[in-house]
Amino acid sequence: MDYSQFLKMIPEATLMLILVITFIADFCSNGKERKWFNPLMCVLMLAQILINILPQDQVDAFGGMYRTSSAVGVIKTILALGTLIVLIQSRQWLSREDTKKREGEFYMLVVSTLLGMNIMVSSGHFLMFFLGLEMASVPMACLVALDKFKKCSAEAAAKFILTAVFSSGVMLYGISFIYGSVGTLYFDDVAAALFNSHNLAMNIMGLVFFFSGLGFKISLVPFHFWTADTYQGAPTAVTGYLSVVSKGAAAFALATILMKVFTAMSTEWQYMLDVIIVLSITVANLFAIRQSNLKRFMAFSSISQAGYIMLAVIGNSAMGITALSYYVLVYVAANLAVFGIISVVEQNNDGKTDIDDYNGLYQTNPKLSFLMTLSLFSLGGIPPFAGMFSKFFVFMAALEVKSFWVYFVVFIALVNTVVSLYYYLLIVKAMYINKSEAPLPAFKSDFNTKLALFICTAGVVAFGVCSFIYDWIAVAA
Repeated sequence: MDYSQFLKMIPEATLMLILVITFIADFCSNGKERKWFNPLMCVLMLAQILINILPQDQVDAFGGMYRTSSAVGVIKTILALGTLIVLIQSRQWLSREDTKKREGEFYMLVVSTLLGMNIMVSSGHFLMFFLGLEMASVPMACLVALDKFKKCSAEAAAKFILTAVFSSGVMLYGISFIYGSVGTLYFDDVAAALFNSHNLAMNIMGLVFFFSGLGFKISLVPFHFWTADTYQGAPTAVTGYLSVVSKGAAAFALATILMKVFTAMSTEWQYMLDVIIVLSITVANLFAIRQSNLKRFMAFSSISQAGYIMLAVIGNSAMGITALSYYVLVYVAANLAVFGIISVVEQNNDGKTDIDDYNGLYQTNPKLSFLMTLSLFSLGGIPPFAGMFSKFFVFMAALEVKSFWVYFVVFIALVNTVVSLYYYLLIVKAMYINKSEAPLPAFKSDFNTKLALFICTAGVVAFGVCSFIYDWIAVAA
C-alpha cells in the first residue's frame, strides 16, 4: 500500500490531529479548572475551516475509494462552520457542574462525528461510505445521551440508537442488492454497470432500501418517527448539531449518489423522491402547528426543511448541487441561531422550552426576541433574508425538469411555505403580542452566546445579499 495517499486526505488528517490534541488536553487537565478548553477547540475548528475553504482539485486515493473536489470542499467547509458555531454555543452548557466533567468527551465526540461525515461525503465506494456513516452515527448517539442522568436524554439516545441500527441494516441490505446485481461497489463502476444491467427488479430493490436507510438519517417522512423525541430529549447544543450538520452531510451524500451513481435509474428515483418531498414538507408542517415544546417544534421544522433540501436534487444537475449546498449553508446559520436562543433561555430559566414560556419575551429580552424573529423569518423564506434566496434557488433547480409532476411538487412546496410561515409566526406572536403576567426575567447572555448569535445573524443577512457566496459555491460545483 502506498501510505503517501493519506496525504491527499488533508481535511480528515487535520481532524485526526484535532482529535489527538483534544484527547491530550483533556487527559492532562482532568479535574482542573480549564476556561481555555473551549477557546482552544474553537481555534482548532477555525483552522479546519480555513483548510477546507482552500480551492481543491479533483483527487482520488486508494483506488478511487476516497475522492474529493471543490464541491466536496465546499460542503466540508459548511459542515465545519456549523460545528464551530455549535462549539461556541456549548460553552455555557458545558460549564455547569453536572456537565463540565464531560467537556472533553463532548469535543471528542463532535470531532469524531465530523470526521465520519467528511469520509462519507468524500467516498467513492459504498463500503467507504457506510464506514463514514457509522463513524458519524455512533458518536452522535453518545452525544444524544450525554446528559445521562436525565430520563428524557437516555430515552432519546435509546430511540436514536435503535433507529440508527435499523436504518444501517436496511441500507446494507440495499447495498447487497446492488452488489449482487452489478458485482462491484465502486461508484463509477456501479454507474456504468447499471446502464447495461438487466436485473431491473434487483436494482430497484437496492435503490429503495439504500434510499430508505439514508431517509432515516435525514429524517424524511415516513422515516421521521424518531426525530421529535430525540430532538426534545437531547441536550439543546446536540440537537442543534444534529439538526443541521448531520442532516446537511447526509443530504449532500444522498444527492451525490443519486445523481452520479444511480443516473441510469433517474426516472425511478425522481418519482420516489417527488412523493417523499411532498409528504415530508406537508406532514411536518401540519405536525409543527400542533407542538407546544419548542424543541419538538423545531424537530418538525427540520423535517420540513429536509424536504426543501431534497427538492434541489430533482433537477439532477450541477445547479441542484449548488442550490443544495447554498440551502444547507443558510439553514446552518438560521437554525443554529434559533437553537442558540433556545439554549440560552433554557440555561437561564431552569430548562424552560415551552412556547408559552416565551409569551411577552420582548418586554424583558428585546434583543433575543429580535434575533429569534430574524432567524424564523429566514427559515420561513421571507425577503430580504437569506432563506428566501435559498428557497428560490432550490425551486429553480427543481424546475429544470420540465414536467407537470415536478411543477405540481414545486407548487405544493410553495403552498407549504405559507403554512410554515404561519407556524413560525406563532413564535413571533408569543414573544411580541401574547401577554404574560410573569414573563421570563431579563438576563444577560454570556460572551460565547453573543458571538455565536452574531455569526448566525450575519449569515442570515449577508448570505442573501452577498452574491459572491452563491458564486463561490456555483464555481465549485
